[in-house]
Amino acid sequence: SSRDIEGENPLYLPQAKIYDGSCALGPALVLCDVETMRDLTIALTIERDGSEVFSGSVRTSQMKRSFEELASYLCAEYALPHGALLMTGTGIVPPDDFSLAVGDRVRINVGNLRLSNPVAS
Repeated sequence: SSRDIEGENPLYLPQAKIYDGSCALGPALVLCDVETMRDLTIALTIERDGSEVFSGSVRTSQMKRSFEELASYLCAEYALPHGALLMTGTGIVPPDDFSLAVGDRVRINVGNLRLSNPVAS
């Protein structure tokens, strides 16, 4: 999310979630069954100039709603013949005064998979 957009007015939440560069996926997608995902560790590390400036972790078992419940809402009103990606968000939230900077490196681990991307302008 873009905190500055979201913070300006809660009604701007959709705009805070959808903008160029707002969602990094890839370089591949790994499909698995729900049981594999029930208790995965998700870890986030943000590095700036080679030093860690934030880190945190959470487990998928800590989610308030089950994968089945979330998927049922996703499919309740829309026909998705080609599938969909369900973004659940994360329980890892940096402090309010933290902002990403160009050049920061964001690393996200989900189970034994790792995504690492630099922050672009």
